[in-house]
Amino acid sequence: MGKFRNGIARFMYGRYGVDTLYHAIFVTALALMIINAFVGSFVISMIELLLVFWALFRFFSRNIYKRQRENRAFCGFFRKIKNWFVFRKNKFKNRKTHVFRKCPNCKNQLRLPKQKGKHTVNCPCCKNRFDVKI
Repeated sequence: MGKFRNGIARFMYGRYGVDTLYHAIFVTALALMIINAFVGSFVISMIELLLVFWALFRFFSRNIYKRQRENRAFCGFFRKIKNWFVFRKNKFKNRKTHVFRKCPNCKNQLRLPKQKGKHTVNCPCCKNRFDVKI
């Protein structure tokens, strides 16, 4: 067993391996396989196969710099989507105690306590002062 493990380790030396984009590709391929079990489409089967080959290509690639750059771009894109959903969840969770307003200068979302009346707000990002009516 030790020789086999050492052989695999020697083979994988200098190869890229697993990252976030690899997991996303494989999860997408698995989801398409489950969907295709009910639908039975040739097109979906080909997309699954392409995704699996792409994931394996990235896994065994020796061009580590390029794979890291692809993963960084994917993580940046995915972070924007994730942050959008997290903001919506927090906005819904705090709807009874806070209101959300945009700063007219930098367009940053500000979370303000829900107190009726007219208030002067100081934006923490751009230090702009503006009036808000709640």
